[in-house]
Amino acid sequence: MSPSSRPARRLVPLLLLAVWLVCGAALGPYAGRLGEVATNDQAAFLPRSAESTRVVEAQEAFRQDETLPAVVVWTAEDGTADAAMRRSATDALASLEGAPGTAGAVSPALPAEDGRALQGVVQLRPDLGEQLPDVLAAVREAADRVPGATAHIAGPAATQADLSDAFAGIDGLLLAVALATVLLILLLVYRSVLLPLVVIAGAVLALGLACAVVYALADRDVVRVDGQVQGILSILVIGAATDYALLLTARYREELATHADRFAAMRAALRRSTGPVVASAATVALGLLALLFSDLTNNRALGPVGAIGIVCAVLSALTFLPAVLVLLGRAAYWPARPQQAADGDSAGRGIWPRVAALVDRAPRKVWAATLAGLLACAAFAPGLVSKGVPLDETFVNDAPSVTAQAVLSEHFPGGSGNPAVVIADTGRVKEVTAAAAATDGVDSAVPATASGRPGAGEPLTAGGKVRIDVTLEEAADSDAAQDTVVRLRDAVHAVPGADALVGGYTAQQYDTQRTAERDRLLIVPVVLVVILLILVALLRSVLVPVLLVATVALNFVATLGVSALVFQGVFGFSGTDASVPLYGFVFLVALGVDYNIFLMSRVREEALLHGTREGVLRGLTATGGVITSAGVVLAATFAALAVIPLAFLVQIAFIVAFGVLLDTLVVRSLLVPALVRDIGRTAWWPGRLSREPSADRRQPPVPADVG
Repeated sequence: MSPSSRPARRLVPLLLLAVWLVCGAALGPYAGRLGEVATNDQAAFLPRSAESTRVVEAQEAFRQDETLPAVVVWTAEDGTADAAMRRSATDALASLEGAPGTAGAVSPALPAEDGRALQGVVQLRPDLGEQLPDVLAAVREAADRVPGATAHIAGPAATQADLSDAFAGIDGLLLAVALATVLLILLLVYRSVLLPLVVIAGAVLALGLACAVVYALADRDVVRVDGQVQGILSILVIGAATDYALLLTARYREELATHADRFAAMRAALRRSTGPVVASAATVALGLLALLFSDLTNNRALGPVGAIGIVCAVLSALTFLPAVLVLLGRAAYWPARPQQAADGDSAGRGIWPRVAALVDRAPRKVWAATLAGLLACAAFAPGLVSKGVPLDETFVNDAPSVTAQAVLSEHFPGGSGNPAVVIADTGRVKEVTAAAAATDGVDSAVPATASGRPGAGEPLTAGGKVRIDVTLEEAADSDAAQDTVVRLRDAVHAVPGADALVGGYTAQQYDTQRTAERDRLLIVPVVLVVILLILVALLRSVLVPVLLVATVALNFVATLGVSALVFQGVFGFSGTDASVPLYGFVFLVALGVDYNIFLMSRVREEALLHGTREGVLRGLTATGGVITSAGVVLAATFAALAVIPLAFLVQIAFIVAFGVLLDTLVVRSLLVPALVRDIGRTAWWPGRLSREPSADRRQPPVPADVG
């Protein structure tokens, strides 16, 4: 009986396979249930220490709880909103008072100055979740009963409903697009039937496990999950699990070419792959955990959620995948079969020996040319404006809330129905109201009343505080409105003894953007230091890790430069959300280092036997195909985020997909190996390899057909 057929040797992989299949059956459904514990309520993701957050907390002391305004606007079909239409609209609004999902008093219908439109505000509960579309449908049904008028619904409630609609079906659609893309690429890469299915199965099992863990944590309010975090988790797990699987399967194929025994081949493959896989996973997981330093709740949520996904991807790649591969043996690669390659390397044919020969012939010209190209792209990075996007750019397709807001802004002050909220001491209400009303960009400032109708009754007070609603002239989501909020804060803060705070939707958006900018200044250095330390530990060097971190950072800046041109010139975006560069940095730098880890760990392994020069050439030749395949897979999976019609995710999808391809095809393939080849054995400073030919940089070139 051959060693590979002994029952005892099959027991461990069979047990691992059984455990994963049981877990998949039990936990797999959670991949489609994260929506149950997800929230798209933007108020739940405010900065912890921001002034607008303190206003939300102060409002809890008032009898009127925090609400979600739905602004109903009617335009007259004959051009004139007469008294009869106004009475009918007021009656329609009154019919909604006390209806399921509403909160507080309903305003009467108020005419526009141009006499062509009416508007009213229906306050909704902020915790409606999946019930919000049904409540808005009831509001629309009542609004449509006004004869001779066309009704639209704007405001935060309508925007939140459109966000929920954008994320509807995210579990199925995004997963299907990502898996179909990965499967197609794997079929083209492997030209095998079984192996792509095994890799996909491992990714799906990892995703099911990750979603189950995240579901349990979110259900207990340990982490918060919104549609963006949910989508990124799916893409991250599928992409990472596939990348790690590609590295292991490629190494296993190499070992099968030199080992007759499949178990021995897998032991060798695991021994030589586990270090790079764990190190690369650690860079991504720790990079994501650095988001815990953020003051934004959704950033802090993405950190542990993403890290959980990476851990599950590693577990699948290092347990489920080896178990299946060792049970299948060479049949996993059918109809292709691992072949003995020249000099023991199975990657001795194709384009990568030629790329290695180019790097060997003229390393200085190669790195200088690629460096110049990256710097040229990076020069456009300052053109990427990251101070938020207006509502009409939030969605990449036509959304009802965007159309409604445009209609509202045409006839009323842009901030109608969505005022800035000022909380101040009751003894200074007149002074604060006057200071707010006199602020440039403010249309009106009126204390809130117990009736819920501004100006109708005594100001509403609680705990010695009063609430003042300030209507802005510009749309609540515009840059001009945010500028007005800054001036408004200066004005009311200057009132002696008022202890005034300014919040509301516009202030929340402003505080979120400023907090995201501060987060970048803190988190970016933390991520770079963490990655540098991991590389130093893995490569036992200082100079090479510094070079790797510098090159991936340059790749990120170059990607931002290209993105600035594409977003403005092709997509028509005026800018990005302030969190987009931070997300792009964490993903690109951490994932970009992955590929350099795969390359340089192999280079070091070869250099220990053959010296730095030939180690670079052998490492590049051996890993070129698998790393390029991994980069294409990861880029394709992140590109799948573009199926969600939100500018934020479309921008993240482009930045990560383009940046990964740029890193894979240019930085890792040309810049890094050329730099290490040119520096020679000094690259391993302050350590040194146990074997290093003394004339390393003067040896004759390796022929193009040698692995």
